[in-house]
Amino acid sequence: MNFILNLLLTAIAVFVLASILPGVEIANYVTAVWVAFEIAVLNMFVRPLLIFFTLPATIVTLGLFLFVINALIILLAANLVGGFLVSSFFSALLFSILLSIFRSALFKMIKDKKEE
Repeated sequence: MNFILNLLLTAIAVFVLASILPGVEIANYVTAVWVAFEIAVLNMFVRPLLIFFTLPATIVTLGLFLFVINALIILLAANLVGGFLVSSFFSALLFSILLSIFRSALFKMIKDKKEE
């Protein structure tokens, strides 16, 4: 149940950010759900491999290279899901940073509601 809630909250965040940011387009809400699912799968399987192989760059940049990895995950999701377009690397970078912030805020609100 928690995975489905997180998936739907991520889909909302994807849909809202795609409507706000230039360079990021999404067809509809169903596509946003597929994008959220694809990002979850890529974060589960591909992201650890990317982090492992780019560990020296991550250490040298004091962890800032993780933003690049997040942007690559967004670009990969855009290539895998039809109806989700990201025009450039910098759009993906901004999208991934804002998506992380937006998701954190949404998850925090849900966590606070459950504790009440």
